[in-house]
Amino acid sequence: MTSRRVTVLVIDDSAQNRRAITQLLESAPDVEVIGRASDGEEGLKQAAALRPDVITLDLEMPKLDGFAFLRLLMANVPTPVIVISSYAHKSDVFKALELGAFDFIAKPARGRDGAEAWRAELLEKIRAVRLIRPDPRRRDTPQTLRQSSTGRPLLIAAVGASTGGPPAVQRLLEALPPDASICLLVAQHMPPRFTQAFAERLDRIGPWTVTEARDGDVPAPGRAFIAPGGKHLLLARGRGGRLELQTPSPGKGDHYTPSVDLLFRSVAKSLNDQSVGIVLTGMGADGAQGAKAIHQAGGEVWAESEETAVIFGMPKEAVLTGAVKRILPLHQIPEALAETARKRQ
Repeated sequence: MTSRRVTVLVIDDSAQNRRAITQLLESAPDVEVIGRASDGEEGLKQAAALRPDVITLDLEMPKLDGFAFLRLLMANVPTPVIVISSYAHKSDVFKALELGAFDFIAKPARGRDGAEAWRAELLEKIRAVRLIRPDPRRRDTPQTLRQSSTGRPLLIAAVGASTGGPPAVQRLLEALPPDASICLLVAQHMPPRFTQAFAERLDRIGPWTVTEARDGDVPAPGRAFIAPGGKHLLLARGRGGRLELQTPSPGKGDHYTPSVDLLFRSVAKSLNDQSVGIVLTGMGADGAQGAKAIHQAGGEVWAESEETAVIFGMPKEAVLTGAVKRILPLHQIPEALAETARKRQ
């Protein structure tokens, strides 16, 4: 017996875009477009009447823009939303994710190869709604820690995430004290040119210093480094054994860029039994092999629990390796990090 098709509502003020997205989605036998809307007001009415499994959304629309649409949708008819964004408006994506959007996809690059890759990525995200938690309105409330620790040694924690990751990383940073002796290295699956905007947004909204990682950056307390889109993020020992970051380009066989597995393996190699890896929400198995490397080095691996993960794919795969020591809801991870940092002083 075949499973039910994923139903989609397409919202875009461009008739050409609506037709193109509809044709693309309906070329897949397991996807059905059940409605199309040209603005946010019409989109809200159709969402309430049709109850689609997922909505594709253009943020720039007349009458009711994408941000107002998301606020009203999540308050009244919570539905997974995939934002379709241009590179020119990449900073708007992260505001949309905070308002409850499920995921985003950059508009396709020119050329047949770019269009085919975009089609495959969009269909993967559409199909992922089958794995999403039932209520997309549910969000962890940040619980800012009052404790601080300014001593050494520095706790370097590698964080891996994919779908649902940007808001999760933000809530993690919001709940950590800025003067804790903790440094975060973040591999978030994200297209090139979006990671800098992501880092800049995180840097503005909280006390942590957040930057896109560059070759030669040195881990420091109160710092978070985001893997640059289209490259990997690694921790390595430089001259004199000093810890520093590397951002190499991907190899031909690399499935994910940035790769959580490669980040975790580099942390295991550089820090041995002092390594910490955290697997947050996401699709796929990236991070599972890296989790095994950290475990074998004597370090600790934590996974976000199904209770709070938007998609319990990556955390589940890590857990299945037997390498995960702790499975925690998102709001408990900051406290666990702070406590671990205090114990190591």
